Amino acid sequence: MAVKAGSQRAPDFMLWIGSKDVTSNLRNRLISLNLEDNRGFEADTLTLKLDDSDGLLQLPQRGTLVSLFLGWVGQLHNKGDYTVDQVSHGGAPDVLTIVARSVDFRGELNKARDLSYHDATLGSIVTQIAQRCGLILQMAEGFAGINIDHIDQTHETDPAFVTRLAKRYGAIAVIKAGRLLFLRPGSGELASGKAIPTVLLTRQDGDKHNFTVADRTTYTGVQAKWLSTKEAKTHLFQLQRKEKAASADAATHPDAQSAPQPTGKQEGDYLSGQKNSLLVLPEVFNSEEMAMQAAQAKWNEIQRGVVHFTFQLAAGRADLYPETPVRVSGFKTVIDASVWIISKVTHSLTAKGGFTTTLELENDIAGVEYEVVN
Repeated sequence: MAVKAGSQRAPDFMLWIGSKDVTSNLRNRLISLNLEDNRGFEADTLTLKLDDSDGLLQLPQRGTLVSLFLGWVGQLHNKGDYTVDQVSHGGAPDVLTIVARSVDFRGELNKARDLSYHDATLGSIVTQIAQRCGLILQMAEGFAGINIDHIDQTHETDPAFVTRLAKRYGAIAVIKAGRLLFLRPGSGELASGKAIPTVLLTRQDGDKHNFTVADRTTYTGVQAKWLSTKEAKTHLFQLQRKEKAASADAATHPDAQSAPQPTGKQEGDYLSGQKNSLLVLPEVFNSEEMAMQAAQAKWNEIQRGVVHFTFQLAAGRADLYPETPVRVSGFKTVIDASVWIISKVTHSLTAKGGFTTTLELENDIAGVEYEVVN
């Protein structure tokens, strides 16, 4: 890759295939490098496009291990190992495209199972899954002791089943570097419970942004039904958002206009949706505890999905990863006033466009309070 004259720093990368450093062989052939760092069981994906106009490149074997280091000259970050699972070649001019993923879904991970779990805890079930798949389990605090009377894994792969468990109990399951991470999304913490430092970004750090909020996705409460076998009666469990006073402390760009204030029937803060906008879960649960857990999980999922905010950084940041808390300034007041959590990171390195990073962010729900409504 050529470095533009007058540049103060240059993007850089290092690639290993197996135990061999192939960076020098591929540097001048690189058309683009794209890395998607995802949350959950959606595998991180590395896509390489290489110039093969001279026909000298060899097609790599599927299953080959690729290691990537990415960043700037003198400041590379280890971005992990990826297994090649897709190779394509097209032209003219001839281009070799290699797609590698962070999780090798061959073998045990791709095997459908029929199992039942009785009188167990969430921790014991997820531990069994990790052991079957040869992974080291790291589970966030508060999940391991959850009691589960009975649950079936019916012709499901372990990734599909543990994802279903995670969704039910308000977690996300992730495979990273040989570990099965069972995390609380949006917590801004690692599986160990250690807080992730907050990153500060200004509008001047980026090229493009997009902020979207829609009333059709904003609910102020969740209702779940549960059946009492002693009373032969269905009961309701309901969570309702507590109203929050608006804050005017956030820093704003001098040229930015104030965010529009809610009027008419709009109540609460700008991101909270209409009062009494209630989501009713269709499932009838076997106990009040199960109904409460399902309502809390769905509540947290809804709050994280209220707004969509993407921000493309002009200079790539290979040090950023999902679950990192972010504060921004220079945007509309409602954007600056929020604390954000990174949900997805996409790094792009091209011969012509340089190194950029696009962040997908969701609202940090740590400050959103709810109350139980009888």
